[in-house]
Amino acid sequence: MQKVLNLFDFKQKVDYKIEILAGVTVAMTMIPESLSFAILAGFPPLVGLYGAFIMGLITAIFGGRPGLISGGAGATVIVLIALMQSHGLEYVFGAVALAGVIQIIVGLFKLGKFIRLVPHPVMFGFVNGLAVIIFMSQFEQFKQVTNGTSEWLSGSPLLTMSALVALTIAIILIFPKITKAVPASLVAIIVVFAVVIGFNIDTKQVVDIASVSGSLPPFHIPEIPFTWETFMIILPYGAIMAAVGLTEGLLTLNLVDEITATKGNSNRECLAQGGANIANGFFYGMGGCPMIAQTLVNLSAGSRARLSGIVAALTILLIILVGAPIIELVPMAALTGVMIMVAIGTFEWASFKAFTKMPKADILVMVIVTLITIFLHNLALAVLVGVIISALIFAWESAKRIRARKYVDENGIKHYELFGPLFFGSTTAFAEKFDVNNDPNEIIIDFAESRISDMSAIDAVNKITERYAKVGKTVHLKHLSADCIDLLKNAEAIIDVNILEDPTYKVAVEKV
Repeated sequence: MQKVLNLFDFKQKVDYKIEILAGVTVAMTMIPESLSFAILAGFPPLVGLYGAFIMGLITAIFGGRPGLISGGAGATVIVLIALMQSHGLEYVFGAVALAGVIQIIVGLFKLGKFIRLVPHPVMFGFVNGLAVIIFMSQFEQFKQVTNGTSEWLSGSPLLTMSALVALTIAIILIFPKITKAVPASLVAIIVVFAVVIGFNIDTKQVVDIASVSGSLPPFHIPEIPFTWETFMIILPYGAIMAAVGLTEGLLTLNLVDEITATKGNSNRECLAQGGANIANGFFYGMGGCPMIAQTLVNLSAGSRARLSGIVAALTILLIILVGAPIIELVPMAALTGVMIMVAIGTFEWASFKAFTKMPKADILVMVIVTLITIFLHNLALAVLVGVIISALIFAWESAKRIRARKYVDENGIKHYELFGPLFFGSTTAFAEKFDVNNDPNEIIIDFAESRISDMSAIDAVNKITERYAKVGKTVHLKHLSADCIDLLKNAEAIIDVNILEDPTYKVAVEKV
């Protein structure tokens, strides 16, 4: 069965009590977030819960690694708000399904590996930005809507909410010192729930956000015209949602890899996420991606298997079907306290220590990514900008590393032994190494410790040989690697690399 399905590692030892309790805890933290984001986007509340259930179940079973929790994440939902406002819910379902198709294509072509190109400072910035977003979003629970206007709580309601949040945080901090047999987050939710019910405390509850009662997700084909115009409307939203989901998902997967010291499968995660979003589009869900906050709740509860994710998804479904009257009474203060502690645990506090040890360029990248994540809530843009800046910094540093050792041998031939890569960033420094007018009639450029990397490098070689040719001097290229030779051959139709006595770009021999 293991070889055929390849879904579960049957050799893995599973602690069923920890997995089930962790799954229940994750469900408790996922429900208010899914409801909040659905309402924020203008979706019916149940669309958010259906999205959490479908994403959670499919990715828990088929996803790229155990322990990773997916649901109706705000990062992807935010992308769809403009489409909801302009074209309505049916177009949103079409865009969600299209995002799933794009994600499956990425998985089939095994493009998930390119997440390795994300540098560590970008990861730091990404995680810190998300932690701040999670923390700041909890302040919304300290507001109430009066006559259509959102206002901060004051007086007794504010003191009650603050006290219950503080009680939740205190339990989460203290309870692990007593025992780790039960997740502290779940204990905190139960205790605060009991206090509110037992003392009949008037405070904000889940039901104040929305009702969570409903039926099984209904099959529903998006009611949109199947035309090219419709496709072009939903394509940008679907593509951006797919990119944001994969970016957040694969970065979260890498984060879980680091925490658990195990290795996940990025391409399999792309396929699972894509399949789950397609199902969302046809089963009345708002779609989503891996959720870093709920994943960290899951891991901190001790989960290391797929079972917790499955339990979380089934718990959400069970709550929708029969448990809504009870869950609707859970104080929002308890869930807020849990999410605040998750935000504190998510933040990479070690990054502050790194400020004195990291290169200034890496600190700059980390800060920029953090700020973009916090203020624009665009995770894909934040990571993309971070990768681009890191790449440019690397190119700049690499460009400064090219150097040349120069000497004239007993035959009167001048040698230039290059060190470092020759590419678009180092071509100027390369050209400055040569003294065309004062050099002897024969020159050897030795690439034993260098390589020609791109078309800019080929053009630089071409120009330097032309400069020597104009004054009647000959240039030989020596110790070119096989790929450099192929690159020069492929460029024959575009650039004439002027290498006299070596028209086929063979490595020059010692005797010339």
